[in-house]
Amino acid sequence: MKKILTLLLFLSISVHSFASYILIPMDAEGQKNHLKAYGLTYWTLEKQLKVNWLLNYRGGSFLLPDSESIQRECQIRGISYEVLSDSKTEEILNLIASPSQNMEAVILEKAPKIAVYSPKGNLPWDDAVTMVLTYAEIPYDVIYDEEVLNDALLLYDWLHLHHEDFTGQFGKFYRNYKSAAWYIEEKKEAEALATKLGYSKVSEEKLAVALKIRNYVIGGGFMFAMCSATDSFDIALSAEGVDICEPMFDGDASDPNYQNEIDYNKTFAFKDFLLERNPNVYEFSSIDMTNKRRILPTLDYFTLMDFSAKWDPVPTMLCQNHTALVKGFMGQTTSFTREEIKSNVLVLGENKSNGEAKYIHGIKGKGFFTFYGGHDPEDYTHKVGDPKTELELHPTSPGYRLILNNVLFPAAKKKNQKT
Repeated sequence: MKKILTLLLFLSISVHSFASYILIPMDAEGQKNHLKAYGLTYWTLEKQLKVNWLLNYRGGSFLLPDSESIQRECQIRGISYEVLSDSKTEEILNLIASPSQNMEAVILEKAPKIAVYSPKGNLPWDDAVTMVLTYAEIPYDVIYDEEVLNDALLLYDWLHLHHEDFTGQFGKFYRNYKSAAWYIEEKKEAEALATKLGYSKVSEEKLAVALKIRNYVIGGGFMFAMCSATDSFDIALSAEGVDICEPMFDGDASDPNYQNEIDYNKTFAFKDFLLERNPNVYEFSSIDMTNKRRILPTLDYFTLMDFSAKWDPVPTMLCQNHTALVKGFMGQTTSFTREEIKSNVLVLGENKSNGEAKYIHGIKGKGFFTFYGGHDPEDYTHKVGDPKTELELHPTSPGYRLILNNVLFPAAKKKNQKT
């Protein structure tokens, strides 16, 4: 009996000694819930433990320190995982370090503090980012104009812009919804908020917010935007000091020749665009490809670009996925006209045959921004009043993975954030 107990104790010590890491595989075959895996990684960082993000290894897998609590969390959250010995871990890291492999191990050090810029009344399923953060169990704070103007952004590492209209044209919903109760109420609330904050027009108040966000990024923040928050943000910056709103939006006429007064030097990503002057057209400018694209829904895909993991870890991080071909999806701003993207902005995902970029990234000052076209990666033509997307039905969504890549990006050790 004594020998048996001694043997069991030896085996227990041996297993513990040789099983020092947990691999969270992120390839198509090895992972049954990619989205929850990001939440587990964030949870691990919150415990002040470091994580290795294995770029281009099995779909961008995560290497975590082994512990009973982490294994238990994997089981509770339904995440696939593998327990590795020290020798197996070393073998994987040596493979990744090899100059012949387009792979890299990036250290994630600290859970980023996350803010979502969104009207307080919006429900979580109104926005893809809030949906996926909630599903992945990643905590976030909701802030809006008052907090931004009072410098609350200084408290956060990562900011998502809800599908906002920063131009003061109320989303260009005028033609179809000007008589709808929700449109009238939202317009009234926006005008009341602008007055409360000391502005005579919503467009002026939104510009002030956009300028605060611009300064946040320049100072080192990370901004992620989708759908209309992408082009309307840049348009607002470019139109600083210019009235581009028609009377139904702000009560007075627009500047007669405002197109010639647009300053493209002030934008983050876009150049040479033409503004849509007609208030009855559901469009902001020529940046968006929605009305120009000719593609069947069944053939609507975009391709993720391939970068060098060792030399370009930032875009490589943002493109981690278990497939290079991602289903397209529509939005008020569906995708971006290639010719109107600045040369210093990286295209991360594109539909080349259609001449459009879907997913772009750039540097502004000390900070970073990513623009992702479309409204909901798993709802092809999301419309006002459509039911929410149930992410329980899409736990391996490649389109949603791109959002979560951006969420984890600020956690990366700064020496890895080179371009």
